Order: sequence, then C-alpha cells, then structure tokens
Amino acid sequence: MSFALADEYETQRSSTPSVAWIIGLCVAVAFLQETILRDGFMRDWFGYHATDLGERRVWSTITYMFVHGGLLHLALNMYMLWIFGRRVERAWGSTTFTWFYLWCGVSGWAFHWMFTPRAGVLVGASAAILGVAVAYASRWPDDELYLFGIVPMKVRWLVVFLAVLSFVMVVVNAGSVGGTAYAAHFGGMFGGWLYLRTPNAQSIDRLRRRIAPAPDYGDDTPRAVPRHSSRPRDREPEVDDIVAQSKAAVARTRPQVGPAASAPAPITGASAQRAAMDLLLDKIAEQGMDSLSRDERALLEEMSRKLRER
Repeated sequence: MSFALADEYETQRSSTPSVAWIIGLCVAVAFLQETILRDGFMRDWFGYHATDLGERRVWSTITYMFVHGGLLHLALNMYMLWIFGRRVERAWGSTTFTWFYLWCGVSGWAFHWMFTPRAGVLVGASAAILGVAVAYASRWPDDELYLFGIVPMKVRWLVVFLAVLSFVMVVVNAGSVGGTAYAAHFGGMFGGWLYLRTPNAQSIDRLRRRIAPAPDYGDDTPRAVPRHSSRPRDREPEVDDIVAQSKAAVARTRPQVGPAASAPAPITGASAQRAAMDLLLDKIAEQGMDSLSRDERALLEEMSRKLRER
C-alpha cells in the first residue's frame, strides 16, 4: 500500500518533540562520555552486559539505546532517526511514537539476549531506529533514499535489505563475543513489524484516514444512498469490517435508531464515546456518508482523533 508524500496528519502536526528529545538525550549522554565522565563508566552503568539480569540491573535493557560507541556511531544513528522518525511521529502523534520507539528498542535487546547471550556490551539506538524504519516503509514504501549515499533505492527494499543482512550476519556470527549487534538490529525490526500487525495499532488510524477526507455537503436534508450504489473499492475491506462489527454490537445493546436522529449530545466517558461511535458508524452503514450532518461529521472527526491519540 502506498501513500501520498503529504497527508492531513503531517500538515496538522509540524513539530516532532519526541524525535528532538531522543536526539537531545543521546547527544547529552555522548557529551558526558567524552568530557565529564569516562566512556567506560557510561558503558558499565547504562550499556547492557550479559550479567545485568542476574545482578538486577534491569534498567540497562532500556538505557543501552541512549549510549553509543563513538561519535560516528552516534551521528549515523541520529541521522537515520531524523530521516525516518519525524514523519512517523507526525503521522502517529508523539505519545504513540515514543512507546513504539521504546518497544522496538526492548525487542532488540530481547533478540540480543536470546541469540547472542555471550556477546559484549550492547549499546546504541540502532535497534529502535530500524524498527521506526519498518514503520516508515509500511506507510511510504515507494519513497526513495540513497543507499550509502550513492545507490537510489525505494524504502521498502532498503528495509528488506537491512533485515536480510542482519539475519544473515546473526547466523554467520553465531557465538561471536563482539562486533556489530546484528541480533539486536533484527530484533528491533521484528518488533516493529509485529507491532504493526496488531489490530489496535491500525484500526482507528485506518478509520480516520478513510472518513476524514470526506467532503462537506452542507446542511441539506440527509438522503439515503440506494442499496445498489457502490462505494469506492479501496474503502470496502476496512470500513465494511468495522461497520459490520459495530452493527453486531449495536443490535445486542440498543434498539434501531431512525435516520432523522438529532446530533448526539456532548460525550463524556469511554463508554459514552464507544456508544456514540457505534451510532455514527451504524448510520454510515445504513445510509452512507451523505446522511451525516455537519455536526455529526465534526463529532466523528473529534472522536476518531481522541481514540487514535490514546
């Protein structure tokens, strides 16, 4: 699935505070490594060692991704985060992006722990950033970047190349005690892929992308769409599934609502939000998007935004 180079989310969110904070934190740690504190001290306390779990130093499973093995390592990782992270954060929101970033980093640590348990100190944000690259490729697969600054390549194939390279190097370097942490790289990418396959990570986002661009037809009297009229084919697989689920839930909990229902009252509480969303989706299923009034369209957009940003 391909997406336009700019959409309504990117125009609504121009700033990317999470990416800025992550870069700032990594740079601050690198500054401490090079100046006030010894590099060995930062690695010993905040990098992940094979013995950390036994010594109950569990914080290193997260802090390792903010410590780097040198200025070149730091520069490459921060450049990749700047390229991929800003756009994903604009599309998802800062809170969701931050949790996703940490999830990919912890997934990278888990693979490192499982497949290279005797390796040296694990440091660097590569696992988390490669997970972000997977998220970028899943939404903008046809964007082009330059591999090694020379070879033009679509993002989807760049991510596939990095995943295959990491997997092969894990097999080749099995039993190694040093070098690049390819198991962590592959784990971060796998964690990102797994997150994107969970229903909660996509359902509200897809609903909002499909409904939000609908044109405003004014305050004319709503009219039902004929049963035989067809909707655009690219909307059927996702919206129809959501509508079918909402109709089943509504049929079990409340009587049918007529087409002339007035605009819903202000919504408070999670249960009220779910009930109002069911009302609107049921109306869309029976009468089409044309049947919604201006107030109902505004309410649907607001609820979609709140649910997506949780």
